[in-house]
Amino acid sequence: MKGIAYYITAHGYGHGTRSCDVLNALRRADPNVPITVKTDLPIDFMKSRLPDSVKIRPGAFDLGLIQKDSIQVDLKASLIAIEKLYEHEAELIEQEIRFQTSENIGVVVADVPAMPLAAAQRAGIPNIACSNFGWNWIYSEFAEQEPRWQFFVDKFQAVYEKTDLLLRQPFAEPMRAFPNQIDLPLLAKPGTNQREEIAAATGADSTKVWVLLSFTTLNPDVQALEHLKQLQDRYELFTVEPLVWPNTGIHTLSRSQFAFADVLASSDLAVTKPGFGIVSECIANNKPIIYSDRQNFLEYPVLVKSIEQYCRYAFIPNAELYSGNLERALSEARFAEAPQKEMPRGGAELAAEQILKRIA
Repeated sequence: MKGIAYYITAHGYGHGTRSCDVLNALRRADPNVPITVKTDLPIDFMKSRLPDSVKIRPGAFDLGLIQKDSIQVDLKASLIAIEKLYEHEAELIEQEIRFQTSENIGVVVADVPAMPLAAAQRAGIPNIACSNFGWNWIYSEFAEQEPRWQFFVDKFQAVYEKTDLLLRQPFAEPMRAFPNQIDLPLLAKPGTNQREEIAAATGADSTKVWVLLSFTTLNPDVQALEHLKQLQDRYELFTVEPLVWPNTGIHTLSRSQFAFADVLASSDLAVTKPGFGIVSECIANNKPIIYSDRQNFLEYPVLVKSIEQYCRYAFIPNAELYSGNLERALSEARFAEAPQKEMPRGGAELAAEQILKRIA
């Protein structure tokens, strides 16, 4: 039986979150089709979202951008790292051709590294991109100031132009490089409210307002953490591993104990950067979102527009976020007006249908 090879960039958890939505829909649609995921996202993160029948193997075929923390991008380090990675481009593509052919892969799906798609194209295997942006688009902004980025804009563009199909996710740029596109509605599904279980595990007061600080990394100083402590007479603050602030009274939850979607469903609102995964899950769970500035990422205004259309929200400048002064934004988000629009659901199921029908 031919299988599916699914490649996920390790740029951020949002790519993993949405890919897992599709992978779970694939498993529901066909419990027997072999599925192998290749990614450098943390194994515990992936296993917390996928059934054991989905194989997970390490592999990095793009870089995305290197983050100083969840808000700040290190462009210099990003360029150096992607140049080093692409020194091995030919070797990595040949490696994946061997893998895809030896494992009897019937379709390749990528979110959204180019090398696995290039391997499938050379091997004659149907290939699908599933994303809301291409790295050619993201990198094009940097090429205006640093011409070395243009090489990678062209690299990704050339592969995307040969890709059989794009499953274009919500909050998308035009993605004109892809000749064939199908638009998807929202992929994310609501989590389960486990407020009492979380309260029992952490000692949190379930009668207070629960705030999820949804960042992979964030580096507040000692004074900022003191400001966050001062909120705790009215709010319970939570992070999810790997973000841990010990001895602050802020509760840290493990993904192995509680699924992220359930943590969000149990919270009253989220504070975060605008990212695909958290915006999708706030929409799916009808949770207010407090979002901050995000520099050097073209996706930011697209996501902000979606937040303003589909979420209750408040904006918090970086200066307020990093100083721990959340109270104004928390109050504003809690009493924000209802969203202007409702986003259609069922994107993961539509994606799974399109992927399965293309297995050669």
